[in-house]
Amino acid sequence: MAKIGFGLDAGDVFPRARVGLTSGESVEIPGWFAGSYGICLLYRGHW
Repeated sequence: MAKIGFGLDAGDVFPRARVGLTSGESVEIPGWFAGSYGICLLYRGHW
């Protein structure tokens, strides 16, 4: 299967991104998880 874009491998740093929350706030990841583990789930919506 063709790979679109890029992927992350074990040990890679998550790329910086500003994400809007449903509360209206925005956070910058991975800075929001600084000093702890975190899970980031992104839903792209309808294709």
